Amino acid sequence: MTASAAIPPLRATSRSTLEGDLWAELRAEAEAVLVEEPLYAGIIQATILDQRSLAQAFAYRLAHRLGDGDLARLSMRDLCLAAFEADPHAGAHAVRDLIAIRERDPTCRRYLDPFLFYKGLAALEAYRVAHWLWQQGRATLSLHVQSRISEVFGCDIHPAARIGSGVFIDHATGVVIGETTVIADDVSILQSVTLGGNGKESGDRHPKVERGVLLSVGAKVLGNIRIGEGAKVAAAAVVLNDVPPHTTVAGVPARVVSRLAAGAEQPALSMDQSFGFGDGI
Repeated sequence: MTASAAIPPLRATSRSTLEGDLWAELRAEAEAVLVEEPLYAGIIQATILDQRSLAQAFAYRLAHRLGDGDLARLSMRDLCLAAFEADPHAGAHAVRDLIAIRERDPTCRRYLDPFLFYKGLAALEAYRVAHWLWQQGRATLSLHVQSRISEVFGCDIHPAARIGSGVFIDHATGVVIGETTVIADDVSILQSVTLGGNGKESGDRHPKVERGVLLSVGAKVLGNIRIGEGAKVAAAAVVLNDVPPHTTVAGVPARVVSRLAAGAEQPALSMDQSFGFGDGI
């Protein structure tokens, strides 16, 4: 059974309903912790129960983790909240990102845990703040947020990169996502993955990752190449050329080793990093 099969997904007809359902579930989980772990009650109260919306809670939590001597927590909170409220995509993407973790990570048994503790989620939502700032022409603040993401969470996401929703960055340590990278919806990325350029040329020089792709541990994807929909990049593979949709590539340099069976679950959703040597050889 996959992680997603074991957990009934939240379903809704609109973003506002989905966000409301998730916020209600998160608050219920937080209230349970007040009883289970009184020593953590102050943090739970301030981070979730004292907030009026999921956007406010995300802003508070990110500010608590990213605020520093250069940009105090209060200023960082206001900055994050402005991004989530001004950019409808940022809030909607955050909702789908959180749901993606619950559905794909077998260790995740409630929404509260990734919201509070998973640095992959925190780094991704902080990137969304930096991306909004970048789009507003506020490069200095945008790069400050990027720098704090790198310092605190150990991953580096350029604020100009374009990342869709339902994205799961697992563990996050060592993940690098370059400036002109484009990542579609429903992609899963594990630790030590690099989506980088292949030299010092300027312009469009980073990978384009399509929907449903799984980038396994330590995969390196270099250059302006396309990873086709539903593809799987094996652990430690070095990818220098386009990857056809619904295939698995492995090795240095990477080559096609198998093809996904018709009707199989997308690799990003199954999170299955194994592969066999099939008809790709």
